Amino acid sequence: MEIPSLAVRTDLALARIAGSAVEDHGGYVAVRTPDNPSFYWGNYLLLPRAPESDELPAWEELSERTFPQCRHRAYAVATADGTRDDLAVFAAAGFETDASSVLTATAVHEPPRPNREATYRRLVSDDDWEQQVALWDLDDDVTPEFVRGKVAAERRTTETGAGAWWGAFVDGRLLSSMGLVAASPGLARFQQVQTRPEARGRGLAGTLVERVARYGFEELGAQTLVMVADPDYLAIRIYRSVGFEDTETELQALRKPS
Repeated sequence: MEIPSLAVRTDLALARIAGSAVEDHGGYVAVRTPDNPSFYWGNYLLLPRAPESDELPAWEELSERTFPQCRHRAYAVATADGTRDDLAVFAAAGFETDASSVLTATAVHEPPRPNREATYRRLVSDDDWEQQVALWDLDDDVTPEFVRGKVAAERRTTETGAGAWWGAFVDGRLLSSMGLVAASPGLARFQQVQTRPEARGRGLAGTLVERVARYGFEELGAQTLVMVADPDYLAIRIYRSVGFEDTETELQALRKPS
């Protein structure tokens, strides 16, 4: 299937690296992660465009057959632009809809207020990865089982040599982390940017993004870095402050388990 979206292409590449099955059926793509059925964006259908109202029942039936163990239903759209209005059919059917900003950078610079207190390095030890687990906020949608499965997949990805997860540590405590993985020659994608609530506003995330971006250019051989962010959340300003620019929109729809 033709996929114009840079964000979607990197999503699929990272899913393969993490061990998910990515199946191109010509008119759609199925991404499956059987060992983690509660992982919303490890089990979803990629559609060539947003569906019309009379097309959604067929996609829902296909999802039921493809993901019998999953209690959620998730869809992404392969186009590189659009708005939440394009997902109105999903919204009317009770889905949460999302139009995320896709940012790219071919060069970066320090944030306006760099943090020089922390140590910035890769996650390596068992303790580092346990701290990565503890960095997650648990709620009804994010269970301990999901987090451990997700972090285990992140660690497996680093062991392939395709990328690394980095952290900002103060006195040995992980306060902020993110991953960067080579998606294809010359292209790398940021993953799961997180900062402890009590550590926000100290310049940690911006400094870490800049450090990790340089790792991408210098060690992964990337020419373009890709970041997907909520356009309404303050973190997007951090990414723009080090040189990222808005270039695309990624459309997704999700119905969580009842």
